[in-house]
Amino acid sequence: MAPKTKKTISKKPAGKEVAAGKPGSSSGKPRVFGMSFARIYPLYVQKVEKKGRKKADVDQAICWLTGYTPQKLKDQIMLEKDVETFFKQAPRPNPKAGKITGTVCGVVIEEIKDPVMRKVRVLDKLVDEIVKGKPMDEVLRK
Repeated sequence: MAPKTKKTISKKPAGKEVAAGKPGSSSGKPRVFGMSFARIYPLYVQKVEKKGRKKADVDQAICWLTGYTPQKLKDQIMLEKDVETFFKQAPRPNPKAGKITGTVCGVVIEEIKDPVMRKVRVLDKLVDEIVKGKPMDEVLRK
C-alpha cells in the first residue's frame, strides 16, 4: 500500500481575489480604478430609481462633479472608460466638491489622499444623498 500524502491547504479562500491596493496586489491601485465606469453607472441609476428618484438626478450629479456635458457623459459611458481614466479626463472638476465631507462605507472623505479615490467616494456620497431624498440644490451644494 502506498503511503497517504497530505493535501496542502491554500490559505487563500477559493474564488477570492486580493483587492488591488491591498497588500499582495501587483499594481498598488484600488480595484475600482480598473473597473469600467459603464459597469458602475447603471448601479448608481438602479439605486436611486429604487427610491423613486430619476436617472437624470444621477447624470446631473456626475456632470456637476466632473464638468462633463450630458452628451460627453454618454460618450464616456459608451467608450467604457475605466473609473480612473473617467475621473482623470474630467474636463472641469467642480471646486465645490471639496466642501463635501462625511463618511461613505465607513471611509472619511476628508482623509482620502488619492484624488481619484476621493472623487469616487464623493460621487458615492452624492448618490447616497439623492437616495435619501435631498433636494438637488442641496446635493449640488448650491
